[in-house]
Amino acid sequence: MSASQQNNNRILVTGAAGQLGIELTTRLRKKVGADNVIATDIRKPEYAVGLPDGPFEFLDVLDRSALFSLAEGYRIGTIYHLSAILSARGEKQIEATWRLNINGLLNVLELGRTEPGMRIFWPSSIAVFGPDAPAHRTPQNTPLNPTTVYGISKVAGEHWCAYYHRRYGVDVRSLRYPGLIGWRSEPGGGTTDYAVDMLKRAASGSEFECPVDRETPLPMMYMDDAVNAALRLMAAEAGQIGIRTSYNITAMSFTPGDLEEAIQKHRRRFRVRYAPDERDSIARSWPDSVDDRAAREDWSWHPEFDLDATVTTFFLSNSEYRFSPEKV
Repeated sequence: MSASQQNNNRILVTGAAGQLGIELTTRLRKKVGADNVIATDIRKPEYAVGLPDGPFEFLDVLDRSALFSLAEGYRIGTIYHLSAILSARGEKQIEATWRLNINGLLNVLELGRTEPGMRIFWPSSIAVFGPDAPAHRTPQNTPLNPTTVYGISKVAGEHWCAYYHRRYGVDVRSLRYPGLIGWRSEPGGGTTDYAVDMLKRAASGSEFECPVDRETPLPMMYMDDAVNAALRLMAAEAGQIGIRTSYNITAMSFTPGDLEEAIQKHRRRFRVRYAPDERDSIARSWPDSVDDRAAREDWSWHPEFDLDATVTTFFLSNSEYRFSPEKV
């Protein structure tokens, strides 16, 4: 008997030990119950710091038979496929990035093809845009000529998603995430991770050396908004999903200098030293803001966090990062 014939009702999260994975797994387990959300990662459970209690399975998404077996055994009806190598790290591991980001996705899409009714979420990124795309309010439909292997893999992945939906009816949905800011896990090697690094350094009371220039703007999003967007997209009726490559989505745009100033409202003595490296070059090839009207119109997307709310909430969300009065 196939999984689709057994009343699929469980959720599988790949890459659950990553920055987005921990946050999404936590929210899903609160929403549908811990036993109904199967967290998986290539890292062993003891290294998946921050994952909430619940089922955990070691899974290499490049192992198609293991993926299929796990999905059938747990009666998986929904997959959040987050396993990936990110932008800055990807430039140092070109072949591994392509292999994981594309072959892993194809394995998940093949699973969706063989299990009618399965719903799949896969995150794309603003890394799909290159220097020939409009930098300001980058439209949903524009040239996609990325300058990184990560961006190239995301463009290819978007087209694979659209292909599997068009050819086989696979219900796969996607968001082009901007930089994500959260406190539950360490950054995972992305260019926009400078923001999380800066916030954590500010909390520890030490100076921060920023790899992105003070005046380089990027679209950003607080992690609660990122999770809300994924859940809202996945809850939408299939007829509401008008884009099967990936939706532009954003919440705010700011520069490292803007973030430094927002932090200084809480910690006046905090300082940043700017030492731009290759990550600044990557950042400058991306938009400074994107147009996400399609997401707002199709399934009522709207963000809740601006820069000041993000900084304040980051420090209040976990006692480890709270500012005591004597430190201000």
